[in-house]
Amino acid sequence: MGPLVVTATITIPASDLAWTAVRASGPGGQNVNKVSSKVDLRFDLEGTSVLDAATKARLRAQCASRLDADGRLAVVEQSTRDQARNLELAREKLRALVLRALEVPKRRRPTRPSRRAVQRRLDAKHHQSDKKQARKSGSGD
Repeated sequence: MGPLVVTATITIPASDLAWTAVRASGPGGQNVNKVSSKVDLRFDLEGTSVLDAATKARLRAQCASRLDADGRLAVVEQSTRDQARNLELAREKLRALVLRALEVPKRRRPTRPSRRAVQRRLDAKHHQSDKKQARKSGSGD
């Protein structure tokens, strides 16, 4: 297994990645009992020097349920019956997770409703209130 190319400038070295193959669950007949096709890919998030601290923090927050006790990010894939294909899919999942963490979220600028919008809302409330008050007076009978 070679390095994982995330972008043109970011490549995760193979030394930061480790994977194991175990028996998959689910349908597959005798194949499931004999072949270790499920892939468990681990990325050493704490030990890698490829990502900056901010990206690591975003990745840690986004993938909190995927982190193990050693700070490694776990990606598990068992969708196919082929070990090599599952490894390829797991690497692609990891690449997508890192790409999502690389995007710096836009800062939210707090906004307030305009004076006109507040006035419109209050006018609508008064109009609704006047309608209901007119119904109460009993002028219909």
